[in-house]
Amino acid sequence: MAKNVTTGRPVPAESIRAQIHAILTAWGMPEEHAATTAGVMVETDLMGVDSHGLSMLMTYEEGVRAGRLQMQARPRVARDTGPTALLDAGNGLGHPVSALAMGMAVDKALQYGIGVVGVVNSHHFGAAGAYARMAAARGVIGLVTSSAQGITMVPTRAAMPVLGTNPLAFAAPAGRNKPFVLDMATTTVAAGKVKVHHLNDASLPPGWVVDGTGQTVTDPHEGNAYVFQRKEGGITPLGGTESQGSAKGYGLAMMVHILGGALTGAAFSPIHKRTWTPDKPQNIGHFFLALDPRAFREEGEFEAELDSILDVLHATPPADPAEPVLVPGEPEDVMRARRLAEGVPVPDSLDALIRGICERSGAPYLLRPNG
Repeated sequence: MAKNVTTGRPVPAESIRAQIHAILTAWGMPEEHAATTAGVMVETDLMGVDSHGLSMLMTYEEGVRAGRLQMQARPRVARDTGPTALLDAGNGLGHPVSALAMGMAVDKALQYGIGVVGVVNSHHFGAAGAYARMAAARGVIGLVTSSAQGITMVPTRAAMPVLGTNPLAFAAPAGRNKPFVLDMATTTVAAGKVKVHHLNDASLPPGWVVDGTGQTVTDPHEGNAYVFQRKEGGITPLGGTESQGSAKGYGLAMMVHILGGALTGAAFSPIHKRTWTPDKPQNIGHFFLALDPRAFREEGEFEAELDSILDVLHATPPADPAEPVLVPGEPEDVMRARRLAEGVPVPDSLDALIRGICERSGAPYLLRPNG
């Protein structure tokens, strides 16, 4: 259950959506793809995943200016066997092709009981949970994994980072309750959250980041440097230390890459970066699985049983009466409702960076036009 540290003056979600859309189209992204991408990114901010929404525009600008990110790209079907397919993203941003891929996977699941769609030649696609939620919204189970370009995770017993944050998301539809949604990095924390702490000048919790000797780093700026700039040090696998189960996070990260990377033909960063230069595509891969519960049970039975399971979890006596037991997905739902009503907090430092992007791209500045 993630804690949010972002502070700043609130901005209406529609202003954020409009700002993202304006920048994407100024970079040359087709209108329909810009609308899809802006929609995914603003939903991510609404749910409190500030590391994967508006704040990603600086990273995307680097890709555009270097020439590796093809904003005009249109995904194409490279393979289609019936229940499975492979999409080629054409070196474009990952959001449009990922929304298309999950939609195809759900369509196939509704026809065959199961649908699996892989994506190759992609870039960053935002928060994996956004796509798992798309499946649950259509009444099927969704599973999403993605390879990663960044080399940030220090494997158990290793001294240097080798793997990325390698995200995993799973969503299942219920009846009376909202869907169960698990959205997680296989590292102790997502790299982008270290960046959020850096932008907000907020100390890092012990165990998130280690230096080149394995010692924990709590200074947010030093931590950001170890994650994004220095060769040594990085983020720990889920679990933190070997005695606390970091081998499980390490193993999950490998599973995620095998599905999202090795299976689809995407790059494995430690090998890819031997010859990679900033102007070359990243070749990130994604994996989308959709499963129709009606392939196993009569219509409505799965959702009713999941409701009963969630009811038991909600009724579990809490250790602290002020902190009721929640299930994955609920903190994001609560945050979304609050931010729809109050706005999304945007730090002044991030606002200044967005203004700079607008000036360089020719996009209108829309976040706080009167502020």
